[in-house]
Amino acid sequence: MSFDLKTFLQTLRFRLTLWNTAIVLVLLVVNLAAIRAGLYFTLMRMVDEFLGEELYLATQYLDLLGEKPEQLHDRYNRQATSHPRRRLFVQLLDNRGSLAWSSEQAPDEDILPASAMAFRGPATVGGYRILCRRVTLPNGQMQMLRVGCGLGRTQADMKRFTNILLTVGLVLLLIAPVGGYVLAGRATRPIAHIIRIANRLRPGQLDERLPIRGTQDELDQLSQTINHLLDRIAAYIQQGREFTANAAHELRSPLTALQSSLEIALNADRTTEEYKEVLSVLLEECGQMRVLVNQLLLLAEQDAGQLRLHSQALRLDQIITSSLEMFQAVAEAADVELTVRRLEPVMIHGDGNRLWQVVNNLIDNAIKFTPARGRVSIDFYLDEEQHTCVLEVADTGVGMAPQELPHIFERFYQGDKARQRETPSRGLGLGLSICQAVTAAHGGTIEVTSTLGHGTTFTVRLPDCTRPEPAERSAVPSATGHGLRSEDAAKSA
Repeated sequence: MSFDLKTFLQTLRFRLTLWNTAIVLVLLVVNLAAIRAGLYFTLMRMVDEFLGEELYLATQYLDLLGEKPEQLHDRYNRQATSHPRRRLFVQLLDNRGSLAWSSEQAPDEDILPASAMAFRGPATVGGYRILCRRVTLPNGQMQMLRVGCGLGRTQADMKRFTNILLTVGLVLLLIAPVGGYVLAGRATRPIAHIIRIANRLRPGQLDERLPIRGTQDELDQLSQTINHLLDRIAAYIQQGREFTANAAHELRSPLTALQSSLEIALNADRTTEEYKEVLSVLLEECGQMRVLVNQLLLLAEQDAGQLRLHSQALRLDQIITSSLEMFQAVAEAADVELTVRRLEPVMIHGDGNRLWQVVNNLIDNAIKFTPARGRVSIDFYLDEEQHTCVLEVADTGVGMAPQELPHIFERFYQGDKARQRETPSRGLGLGLSICQAVTAAHGGTIEVTSTLGHGTTFTVRLPDCTRPEPAERSAVPSATGHGLRSEDAAKSA
């Protein structure tokens, strides 16, 4: 594989190396400069302490030998020559700043002019560090006593230390990119592994997952996030496959019935009544197919996040009343008592057609799974504190096992068919999925609680509900007005 410089310069590893080197360089310069400055101040403080001690000693000599200039000068010379490496010197200046006397090792006047006496503290002049003090001679005359030393030794120490710092800095600067490149490689290795696995993934093969190293760092969190995403994608694809297979299976049955009926009708001459009977069978199968197609389209819109709602202000309690009137006859035929515990007036902004479908599905399911002489009760009320309305559809039917509850809203899931009451209407297993989709589209929730052998309760909560004004009256849309026929309502579950 050929080396592509442009691609390499754009890699995360190179950028991490570059940033690491830049940060190391900045820190290196700052730290070396700080160390050098600290050493310089330390050395200068030591020089100043030395000069302070020598100035104090020179002042004591002046107090003792001020009246004997020759002995004083001789003592100053011995004091100066006792520090040859520091090149210590002592000087006396008069009030006019002229040099009155100077010890050995003193610099020339052009290097250290006599005017360099006005410093109140230690000062550096011409490569020398000096310290001055005004003194009074025994004869009462005021003079300036000045001591100083050369900074050659200090400057040589600073030069050697600076060379050491530069050498260390150069070595670190050479090591930083190499070390940064190695560390960046170790840091980006899991990312490279993620890329390799992602390149191998195919829609039909999503069983491979990223390894978790157990470090709990950001890369581990990234791997866990990607694995969870792959789990959801795999589940979504599997759901899509099952949905397609189940839809094909459900469509195949009415299509087969249509084809069989047409073949039988064409095999021999039929009377008008026989043709009418065949056409009625075909019409019924077409109705089932239309209901199934409408349900599949609704769920497809919900999957795409494009479930269209024709929202308007409506009375949800009147929609429930309409549905109860339609299913009253169905309940009587099944010998099931259909009762209303509470039915409060509630205003809501929503799609009446979709909400009517939710109510129909829940009531139809409750009747379908309730044995003879059982009871289905409806409770609908307004939670004024939360501004939500609550619809509870409870039955005393066969109930569901705990392991069934997590799957109850899955598409085409019909639970244990052995517990389903025999009805002429065959359910498709899409009703509860539609209820969940419509409720979620309205910003609400739907929950289920069930006890095997004792019954089931579905609870729907919808937000943004209010109690209608006394003068408000909303027309109750008929079943046909909702775009569904009465016979389709029972099939929609």
